[in-house]
Amino acid sequence: MTSLPLDVNNNPIPALRLKTSGGAHAITVSGTSARNSTAFAAGTRVISLYATTDIYVRLGGASVAATSADHFFPANTYYDIALGGGETGHATHIAALQVSGGGTLYVSEKE
Repeated sequence: MTSLPLDVNNNPIPALRLKTSGGAHAITVSGTSARNSTAFAAGTRVISLYATTDIYVRLGGASVAATSADHFFPANTYYDIALGGGETGHATHIAALQVSGGGTLYVSEKE
């Protein structure tokens, strides 16, 4: 049995809800790596990203920093990323670095 929403053919739709309290983060992105100041909740399994500028991103712990060797994330794209768990560990922070111009990275925790 599943508690996921169902489509018209009664198949589960993989969907997570937005965390209602403290789950929204806005990170100012510049030429210096920046990260979320508040750690992701232990129950957060997935985060959604949206950036207003091209950035590099890296998941990790409280001291994570992004570099130009990290994952490229294009501006104006909405994307879900798993935070890990189990044997792989659980990322608590995301760091971002601009590619060529400053902007904002919006992060939404999902559970």
